[in-house]
Amino acid sequence: MMGWGKTAKRGNVLIAGFWGLACSVTAAEAELTFTPGSVPDGQRYILVSGEFDYGQDLEAFTRLVKAHDPTFVVFHSDGGNPVKAMELGRSIRAMRLETLQLKQLECSSACALAFFGGARRYAEPGAIGVHKASFSSAADLNRDDAVSRVQELTAQTITYMIEMDIDPALLQLSLQYDSDDIRYLSKSEMQAYRVTNVMSDTLAMAPPVLPAAPLKPQTQALPDSRIAPADPRFHIPVAQTGKVRHPSGSVFLRADTSQGSPKLLELRNGIRVKVLQVDDRWYKVSVKGHLGYLHHNWVKVDQFVGGPFENRYIQIASFDNYTEAENYIRSSTLPLAAYLATNHWFAVTLPITYPPKIAAEAVKKLKADGSVPADAFMTVGNTYVSKVCCQQKTQPE
Repeated sequence: MMGWGKTAKRGNVLIAGFWGLACSVTAAEAELTFTPGSVPDGQRYILVSGEFDYGQDLEAFTRLVKAHDPTFVVFHSDGGNPVKAMELGRSIRAMRLETLQLKQLECSSACALAFFGGARRYAEPGAIGVHKASFSSAADLNRDDAVSRVQELTAQTITYMIEMDIDPALLQLSLQYDSDDIRYLSKSEMQAYRVTNVMSDTLAMAPPVLPAAPLKPQTQALPDSRIAPADPRFHIPVAQTGKVRHPSGSVFLRADTSQGSPKLLELRNGIRVKVLQVDDRWYKVSVKGHLGYLHHNWVKVDQFVGGPFENRYIQIASFDNYTEAENYIRSSTLPLAAYLATNHWFAVTLPITYPPKIAAEAVKKLKADGSVPADAFMTVGNTYVSKVCCQQKTQPE
């Protein structure tokens, strides 16, 4: 994957393409859309524009990434639903895409959360705006429900920011600004809070006005080495039973397949559920006499890979095909393993799991000494189905 700012020439080419794009986009569209394109040096990108809505289906983004094979994602959005923005951010991270943001293209409020998903992130000073969250349906909530909603969203946001290696102290800064106000982050603030993790001055070297670079929709066939999900080696069993497992210790059973739907019941970790239906990202479950929905990230399914309930995986990389995952492991100096995930991707992890505190410290140490990529993270691994490859050293699970 091509990185930012390796040469001044590359930086100028990138900005040249996007100055024209900035001039051609005057306001964020109401509906979230995904537009493929390329800059003059051939690097591909996807422009995410519009408002994040909790009912938005992000499958179109995933399909476009597979077809277009972009290096990075750029945004033109003044926000929307933060939960949906975090969902897109996690997709961006899972696919190891980079994010780039120019000041001429708006990225504020919930859009910043999506930007955080970039494995490598660059933004011009003043390109990322933050403020406190608000609820469009606040008038329908009593005081206790409103407080509960705020607390839940805050917990989800902190968890997400830690996953993305963003300093959670940024949330405290954003809470100082009401929803009708925006704080645009300076260069030093973005570096201090780890909003950006690519330090490149070459991207600021372009002249102020350059011709437009037209969007160039493209498609790309998958190479023959890609292994189809129907391959019998990578069968995904139907989820039937499991236990609630959420990093914060509990999660709410929902009335429908969105985080914005009514909460039916708070479920603490370890509570058993029966899976009645498997949707794209949600399980319809029966639990304690209630029927409702849980996101598949928060259920440890009995039919999937086992391991100590409280332990965490350390995910190093992910690939949309087995061949690349196997080659990555074979070439690594670390002992690694690959897990088939429910989205048919392959997560590369350390071969054993660890208690949460040990895992968190291990991630910091491995990043500090350069043993793992900067976007490695700790995860409960609830979407891991089975170990399919190829740890180099035998260690107990």
